[in-house]
Amino acid sequence: MNNITEILAPAGSPDALRAAVLCGADAVYLGVKELNARRSAENFELENLKETVDFCHSRGVKVYLTLNTLIGDSELPTAVKIIECSYTSGVDALILQDFAAVDIVKKVAPEMAMHASTQMSVQTLDGIKALHEAGFCRAVLPREMSRSEIEYLCKNSPIELEMFVHGALCMCVSGQCYLSAMLGSRSGNRGACAQPCRLPFSADNSGSYDLSLKDLSLTDEIRELSKMGIASFKIEGRMKRPEYVAAAVTACNQALLGKEDARLKENLKSVFSRTGFTDGYYKGTLGKEMFGTRRKEDVVSAAPVLNELSKLYEKEKPSKAVDFVFTVKLEKPVKLTATCEGFTAEIESEFITRPALNKALDEASAKEQLSKTGGTQYYVNEINCTIDDGVNVPVSVINQLRRGVLELLTEKIISLPKRETNKYSFQFNSHNTNSKKIICRFRNEEQIPENIDGIDEIILPVNSIKNLTNVSAEIPRGIFGNSEKILSSLLSLKSKGIKKAWAGTFDGMVLAKKAGMSVTASFGSNIFNTTALKFYEDFGVEKALLSAEMTLARAKELGGRLPRGIFAYGRVPLMLTRNCPVKNKKTCAQCKQQSVLTDRKNISFPVDCVSGCSELLNSKPVYMADRLNEIKNANFILLYFTTETKDEAAKIIEAYKKGKKPVGEFTRGLLYRGVE
Repeated sequence: MNNITEILAPAGSPDALRAAVLCGADAVYLGVKELNARRSAENFELENLKETVDFCHSRGVKVYLTLNTLIGDSELPTAVKIIECSYTSGVDALILQDFAAVDIVKKVAPEMAMHASTQMSVQTLDGIKALHEAGFCRAVLPREMSRSEIEYLCKNSPIELEMFVHGALCMCVSGQCYLSAMLGSRSGNRGACAQPCRLPFSADNSGSYDLSLKDLSLTDEIRELSKMGIASFKIEGRMKRPEYVAAAVTACNQALLGKEDARLKENLKSVFSRTGFTDGYYKGTLGKEMFGTRRKEDVVSAAPVLNELSKLYEKEKPSKAVDFVFTVKLEKPVKLTATCEGFTAEIESEFITRPALNKALDEASAKEQLSKTGGTQYYVNEINCTIDDGVNVPVSVINQLRRGVLELLTEKIISLPKRETNKYSFQFNSHNTNSKKIICRFRNEEQIPENIDGIDEIILPVNSIKNLTNVSAEIPRGIFGNSEKILSSLLSLKSKGIKKAWAGTFDGMVLAKKAGMSVTASFGSNIFNTTALKFYEDFGVEKALLSAEMTLARAKELGGRLPRGIFAYGRVPLMLTRNCPVKNKKTCAQCKQQSVLTDRKNISFPVDCVSGCSELLNSKPVYMADRLNEIKNANFILLYFTTETKDEAAKIIEAYKKGKKPVGEFTRGLLYRGVE
């Protein structure tokens, strides 16, 4: 589905916003100080939001506001305030991650357009269709998708699709990264990512940067993507300088027009890159060539081009055609009417015309003055003059009329029908339970101990279920173009008597329901508040694993009826990536599913391969067997086994049954310290 083709620019500051608009962006995305995924950017003040929107709308530029982080229960009133202000200020759409925000928008400002952030991790057509049913009009695709996958979605999507075409490329699938949170409590899902992935993590302990990708650039593919049906071409960079924004917007606009500018391309690389650019995901050429770092030469290359790039947005570039009707009658006020894009403004002078003592006003002189619209967003298309003979009108009067009518015209263009919001009330039933079932997730059947007494549910990855039927199927978080294959596997398992599935993404939940299975929202679903629990309950989810970034204290206070659980044991999956970092140093045959990445402190992080993707696991397992009494109001605890042997798994299960103290290295995860 493609109703538009827009260049969407980042605006992390007022200066970057101006650069984007004056260089010809069709839309900008920006955030206010709270609840946006770039909290370290300068961002915008909520009280000045309407002024910002008016500046953009007066130049035909749309504004999308990022409300794209996880929201705690205590922050829900702030989310309501942001949504209310966005709607009344004329923001064109909200970019959302948390389904709690979706619920608020529907109740507070039901006419507000919603875009699904790439932080939602939606990768499949079934997921996009479900987003449409949930009220979204656009989805932002993951950066990891290939050309054929994008083309398929474009042909079949019921809503607009947006994709990143230039800027930083995270190693992890958006919305599935917990590395920064686990290492330093700075959560990427909360807009505070510290980018530890840009530090050394090597597959051979050499100090190499095997989690750092080059920046993405698909400017050469924009015309092809436009033909496919991509509606919006997004530039990453709300943390970057205005010159970068100017260069990227200009390059994308030229690419869309089929123009080649080698100098601009080189400047774009100079102003910011990490060892150049990559299009590896799009072209399916994954591997070493996609990796890069920010070298000294990359940093110093920016300075020589900044002055040249700043000239791209030095002056206002007229973008709106205006028609004037100029009427001069003897002994009457002078009248000027302006029309632009269906809007009309009219103004009269206080000056009353009189017979000319010397030279009378002629049409050529009047048109010359009326055409002087420099410094504004308008350029003159047509001027119709009706001027009585022998009449004098001072130049100052004509100039005053021109300025006045354009100001009035701008006011009409940016004026909005009165937008009213509805009240939102937070009424949640308290959740109280004393029972805690033990649920175990194993990597494969061989890892399951013989004695599983006291275990209420066993989970196995879809592709590792061979003989057992009294288990639940874990749907991979990295689905991409494999949805039909996974659905077929689920249907096959269901025919054998397996009726339950665990899914960490919205895509997986939709597939489970499509297969006729009951579904649990698993790790990766990022449930951080009571409203999100209510959304999943209404969606048909049976129970939910709370976010691993949530403290026990916050979890205890969550309300609602949906049964919920805590990640109480195991190596937290820190990253889900489609480009295996181990392959920078080893082949799959050499790896044998036993590789690790080593950081600059010589700490090892195991790497696991799951359904065509790789997962970076935490160096230590979460351990809570000796503190189970501190887990309140949880219906179950999850023991998540990955690298453990069968015997080790048996000992850990026994420890949780008896409340034993930990042996060896362990962590309490984020259950006490939480995240920013």
